[in-house]
Amino acid sequence: MKNTVICLLLFGISLTASAQEKVETVSMRYETQNDMPLFYQKMKENLTYPMAWGNSSIRNFKKWREEARKTLLDCMLPAPPATAFDKEVIDTEQRNGYRAEKILFSVSEYSRVPAYLLVPDGNGPFPAVLLLHDHGAHFSIGKEKMVRPFGVEASVLADADDWAEKCYDKQYVGDYLASHGYVVLAVDALFWGERGRKEGVRYDSQQALAANMLQMGMSWGALIAWDDIRSAEFLASLPMVHKEKIGTMGFSMGAHRAWMVSAATDVVKAGAAVCWMNTTDSLMTLTNNQNKGGSAYSMIIPGIRNWMDYPHVASIACPKPMLFINGLRDKLFPVKGVESAFSTMQDVWKSQSVENLLTTKFYDLPHFCSKEIQDDILEFFNQNLK
Repeated sequence: MKNTVICLLLFGISLTASAQEKVETVSMRYETQNDMPLFYQKMKENLTYPMAWGNSSIRNFKKWREEARKTLLDCMLPAPPATAFDKEVIDTEQRNGYRAEKILFSVSEYSRVPAYLLVPDGNGPFPAVLLLHDHGAHFSIGKEKMVRPFGVEASVLADADDWAEKCYDKQYVGDYLASHGYVVLAVDALFWGERGRKEGVRYDSQQALAANMLQMGMSWGALIAWDDIRSAEFLASLPMVHKEKIGTMGFSMGAHRAWMVSAATDVVKAGAAVCWMNTTDSLMTLTNNQNKGGSAYSMIIPGIRNWMDYPHVASIACPKPMLFINGLRDKLFPVKGVESAFSTMQDVWKSQSVENLLTTKFYDLPHFCSKEIQDDILEFFNQNLK
């Protein structure tokens, strides 16, 4: 009897230990890592991009382009209600060979936005470039990253000068292009500069802003894209602008915006994108910056990956002249993914016998828009807009 009791006690202890191990095993189970689902590879495998040129059942390129653009714009719906631009000049400054204007215009019924407009001296109409600023996790300035500000507090000017040195090789792209005969428009995206956060800049507020907009039926990334489309249309409405010679350019997030607006509207005739092109397969990993939320929200178009990858969307711009530049030492965009994206786009332009209108280049640089790159951009626009 005593032995039986001891055995039962030991059996009970064994059961308890086994149960405890089972509880601990269950409690240690997890299904996300680095904020990614552990099945993310299978998710990527299921992305077949049925609307991409070559995957789509549509074989007529013009028809495909129409349907692919419609798919993109459908994923961006709803668009903010359009309204008259109603341009207003707030201040002006004469510069060497061009005039700088601080203006206001209504980009939609929702927003009347501040912008810088640079107009070359002489008689127009002139070719024009819509400049789209970067992200940089730096929100205190937006348009001032592209055009040297005036009539601002010393701290704003110092901020802009510092950013120009850090990202643009001490040169304002807008002023550089205006001095070579281009009308230039630079506008704040929502959350940057004068369209920023009332309570002050806070990185995590990007996710809250994006979530709040999604709960009201609109995505932040799509709103930025619609604002860029309307900004291009505003530029085309100006009497000093040649309507058939409008380009767009951007660095980093601005590059994403540049090829997006080039794909989304034919108001834009040529585009230059510096340091933002890749594939979902290369970007969505456990270690890439793209999987961390935050800045990614400003470039997410809900549902578009079910139809097209980044280079497929950019290819809607074909047969326009396009320039894509990336850095071999850019840690944000793996070179293998850039090469794959470039190859995809090259196939599209080649399929339409306009491969000479697509330029893809690597520089031995990190995430940076050097003066040499800006010289390339000027030459590109001179060849295609003048």
